[in-house]
Amino acid sequence: MCPKRFSSARMTQSSKVLIIGIGNAYRHDDAAGLMVVRRLKELGLSSCEVREQIGEGTALMDLWKGAERVVVVDAVQSGAAPGTIHSFYANQDPLPLPMFRDSTHAFGLVEAVELSRALKQLPSDLLIYGIECRNFEAGTGLSSAVRNAVDDLVRRLQAIDKIYTTTL
Repeated sequence: MCPKRFSSARMTQSSKVLIIGIGNAYRHDDAAGLMVVRRLKELGLSSCEVREQIGEGTALMDLWKGAERVVVVDAVQSGAAPGTIHSFYANQDPLPLPMFRDSTHAFGLVEAVELSRALKQLPSDLLIYGIECRNFEAGTGLSSAVRNAVDDLVRRLQAIDKIYTTTL
C-alpha cells in the first residue's frame, strides 16, 4: 500500500523519493532499517534514492535537506508484537519518543525531526516506518518476525516506485 500523502501528481524527475534505512548491522533486530534499504538497493528502484544511515541526527538532517519526499525506516520498541510495522507522518505530529530505542546518539531521529520542524526544514512529506523489534543484543541476523516485517515493508516501498515510475 502506497502512502496517500505522497502525491504522484506533484512528482517530477528531480524529486525522487529518498528512502533512509537506519540501524546497526551488529545488533540483531536493530538492523531492520538497514535490511529494508539493502533489499531495495538490490531491486534498483528508478524513482527512489536509497541510503543507509546509523541514526546520527545531524547526518539525517543533511541527507533530507532540500528533499520533498522522505521515508525513514528504523527499529522501534513499544511493547507491541515483534514485526509490527508502525507508521508516522512526521509533518503532522511529533514522533513518540519512548518508542524509538535509546541509541548511542544523544541526537538521533526524533531530535533531528523536531529540530528540522523548528527550523522549517522538514521535508514536505516525511513518513517514518518503525519496525517493532525485541533483540538488540550484540550479534547479527534478524528474528523471524522482524525478517517477515522487512519483507512486507520492502513490498510496500516497491509500490511507491511503481506508481512514480509510471507518472514520470
